[in-house]
Amino acid sequence: MTQLSPAVLVRRFIAVLAFMGVSSWHPIRAEEPPAGALPARPEEIIFAPLDFKVPEAKQFRRTLADGTVVYVAPSHEFPLVKISITFKGGASLDPADVPGLVAMTARMVREGGTETAKPAEFDEQLDFLATEMGVGSNDAFTTAGMNCLSSNLDESLGLFVGMLRKPGFDAGRLGTSKARLMEALKQRNDDASSILSREWKRLLWGTDHFESREPTDTSVAAMTTDRLREVHSRIYHPGNMIVSVTGDFDEKEMLAKLEKAFAGWKKGPAVPDPAAPTAELAPGLYHVPKDIPQGKVVIGMRSIKRDDPDAIPLLILNDILGGSGFTSRIMQQVRSNEGLAYSAASAVVPKVSYPGQFQARFESKNPTVALATKIILDLVQGVRDEQVTYEELETAKLAAIETFPRQFESKPAMLRVFVDDEWTKRDPAFWQTFRDKVSAVTREDLQRVARKHLDPAKMAILVVGDWDEIAKGDLGKRASMDDFFGGKVTHLPLRDPLTLEVLTEGAEPAEKTLPAGN
Repeated sequence: MTQLSPAVLVRRFIAVLAFMGVSSWHPIRAEEPPAGALPARPEEIIFAPLDFKVPEAKQFRRTLADGTVVYVAPSHEFPLVKISITFKGGASLDPADVPGLVAMTARMVREGGTETAKPAEFDEQLDFLATEMGVGSNDAFTTAGMNCLSSNLDESLGLFVGMLRKPGFDAGRLGTSKARLMEALKQRNDDASSILSREWKRLLWGTDHFESREPTDTSVAAMTTDRLREVHSRIYHPGNMIVSVTGDFDEKEMLAKLEKAFAGWKKGPAVPDPAAPTAELAPGLYHVPKDIPQGKVVIGMRSIKRDDPDAIPLLILNDILGGSGFTSRIMQQVRSNEGLAYSAASAVVPKVSYPGQFQARFESKNPTVALATKIILDLVQGVRDEQVTYEELETAKLAAIETFPRQFESKPAMLRVFVDDEWTKRDPAFWQTFRDKVSAVTREDLQRVARKHLDPAKMAILVVGDWDEIAKGDLGKRASMDDFFGGKVTHLPLRDPLTLEVLTEGAEPAEKTLPAGN
């Protein structure tokens, strides 16, 4: 094992602190409080009003000569610089026959070396500089990040931009990454949660939408260097990116360095927004077989877009219903009062380009799945039938207002908000007026949005587990699966983990190995 020098260890320690978001470091000093300073009882403590001024994006937004948008926020606590480049385009750009291609491209941009350096050589250069780099993608965006010492910014920036502009896509590293992915695919039926998520996406978005497509052995084999380069040329260029920079630098000098680093990088068009699904969720009761002692369940329906006028009250309502942990109605009733599940919660997940979803999830012993399901649906119906209490409303509103500054708790987090907002065209006044809109929410608003956006009759229930044990319900006969949709259930087949084709009863899962050289 190579022995690292003290200088390298110090650089790495500083880099780790920055990566963890530590902005200042002070020794703890114990001081004796002055006499009479502490109140006699906790309820006598007086808290000063929260005074937080929302930063405005325009204060940090700059534009390079080629039109590239850069958000800058200098910070001199540590001799570190963090650069993030957000490219538009993620899984939504995957070809229908090769899901996962954009994610593999992102991985190989970082792991596959460059046109001038083999992967191991490139890794050694970063290790010597104590510089961290990474590339990843989600449904709509691909993000590349670099964290380096300010003393070696020029060299690190050159390596970073070189990696993004001219990746090597080393065949050996690609083969290794594909082999790892294949091993992961083989195991995706081992955990019932993976089955639940996969089948729920197929029900929710339809089988032809990118959100429900997953890699298979065939699509992994199709992830060739040529396909990676096609994706790279479409996503990785200045016409499709926004940059953010925080850390120890002079703003004017940083913009000049970026101008120089990006010089000659061919600019193309920005990619389109993700396409909306064409399928609709069919309400009903669905089941996937799995021989496990606890059934895993998701209950939900399509919901709202991010910028829907009802978004804030619906999110507050969900906080009361199942989004606030132990204080939520679902957790209190399902776990605390009935002891039916270790965890039970709900979430509203809006989408920017198309309506998102509402869902509640839990897992419970097979005989009590029906009872927990009934309780959750009754709680959903309850917020439609009756207004929430004043105490519940005020608690949820205060939580939203008092945790609001966390969106901007560090400079990297703040710039991340600004970049996301620019890409998704959010109203610049949204954050400035957010707390006022939360404060204005009433009990009547919550009941109205519950009746409009939460309807048990329009929800689907998906269960993964042993149906014979689940269907008959609890020993106390408080609920059975016959209570839902007239007891009509659609049994969905278990799918082969590699091919995602229907796995017929008694059939062995496919066992395939990638050809050498892929």
